[in-house]
Amino acid sequence: MALFAVLVTQAPAPGEAKEFRERLHEGFAYTRALVAKGVIRHSWIRVGAAGGLNIYDVGSHEELLARLYDNPVSPHLRFEVIPLAEPGSFDPAAQLAKWAREADPTEPAGR
Repeated sequence: MALFAVLVTQAPAPGEAKEFRERLHEGFAYTRALVAKGVIRHSWIRVGAAGGLNIYDVGSHEELLARLYDNPVSPHLRFEVIPLAEPGSFDPAAQLAKWAREADPTEPAGR
């Protein structure tokens, strides 16, 4: 599965604020359903930002895109998507050793 942090910000176009407010409850219900299904692992309100932060656990970029744009209020939202990795999925020492070998090809492997 792929993890993504998605910053969601309200961004209704001029003249669409009324429609956004009228459909906002549908957007919250949609988000609650994704939380219940485990598609959204965590969901927070961003205090003072008129939006939220959701952590999505999906199978692909395409699935994430579908989940974002299936939200009934998505035409009135702005999304910032940040790919994530589980903390245990990255070994910094191994990466540093790899970079050192690439910088100095005479360095023996495994050091």
